[in-house]
Amino acid sequence: MSPEKQREIASKGGRAAHERGTAHEWTADEARSAGRRGGQVSRGGRGRLSPPDGAPTASPQNAETPAVGERFTSTHVE
Repeated sequence: MSPEKQREIASKGGRAAHERGTAHEWTADEARSAGRRGGQVSRGGRGRLSPPDGAPTASPQNAETPAVGERFTSTHVE
């Protein structure tokens, strides 16, 4: 489906929700809090990306993962 068609469908849904009175309208405090939480998740609050909760911080090295600075080769070593 084209992006234009998706926007059109979503727009109709948003208008219908507002007409029914069931659409969520953000308060300034809600928006501020959501923005703060999103920033903490995406940057860890320190200007860099952080892994999601429970994700390992470094990937383990194995035969199929080259060490830093190494390259994959066409031969497979077992």
